[in-house]
Amino acid sequence: MFIDMHVHAYLFPGPRQDGVTQFATPQDIIDIYDEHQIECGALMPLIGPEVYLPQSNEEILETCKRYPGRFIPFCNLDPRGIGNSPKTDFSPWLSWYKEHGYKGIGEFMPNLPFKDPLVLNFFKQVEEFGFPLTFDISTRIGGTYGLYDDEGLPQLQYCLKQFPKLTIVGHGPSYWHEIAKLEPGDDRGRCYIKHPVHGEGTLYRIFREYPNMWADLSAGSAFFALTRDKDNAIKFLNEFQDRLMYGTDICTAGGILGMDSFLLELKQEGSLSEEAFQKIAHKNARRLLKL
Repeated sequence: MFIDMHVHAYLFPGPRQDGVTQFATPQDIIDIYDEHQIECGALMPLIGPEVYLPQSNEEILETCKRYPGRFIPFCNLDPRGIGNSPKTDFSPWLSWYKEHGYKGIGEFMPNLPFKDPLVLNFFKQVEEFGFPLTFDISTRIGGTYGLYDDEGLPQLQYCLKQFPKLTIVGHGPSYWHEIAKLEPGDDRGRCYIKHPVHGEGTLYRIFREYPNMWADLSAGSAFFALTRDKDNAIKFLNEFQDRLMYGTDICTAGGILGMDSFLLELKQEGSLSEEAFQKIAHKNARRLLKL
């Protein structure tokens, strides 16, 4: 069975968010999980005010209690919170979440640069507490959500070097675009690039240079980055099989793509070994989260 390293659900979905999204309930997610042989998922609160109505960390814990064994609690804090200062001490909150069984931080998506002092302060403390951190990423400041970085992800690389014991889990269009070289007309902010990959992108070098770089294979961003060029996907998945994890990023009741089918296809045709498949499907997640 799969472990989903990236999912969202609301006990009380409320109004449509971002003008479009009606978030799934936990039962909606479980129905999808049962259909796709997904054992459980890392449930991530959306707390940033840029786009969505903030969700509490405590709702995540309550959801996990109501549906035992089906969700893994992740917590989240905004680096601008509790003082809006690069000297803010987040340890009282991180300690409480650690004691109550939360397994990671995510989805971390304030619309600030990776190298903003507020973000660096938060990363340092997350590293000290041993939480992995899953981010979303953006190509601009303003009018969106996600940590800002430039082409080639230099700010992310700075953070990986600055905090070598912090496991950073990559996610989002501007991240997965870097699996390939940027070509004329490519938009780093979109995940629906369809032309084949012509040469290794920055992600290859980042994964080779920084052992604390991991990624989840969730959402359209990862799905289209891999399926746009099957040969490149086979190469990437095999080389970095120890730090890649299956994910969905389900938000709505009907929202799942075919990453599970794609991985199974690669295994069945022999392009992905049984060992590599099992690592990506669930073993890496178990190892990272100490399940």
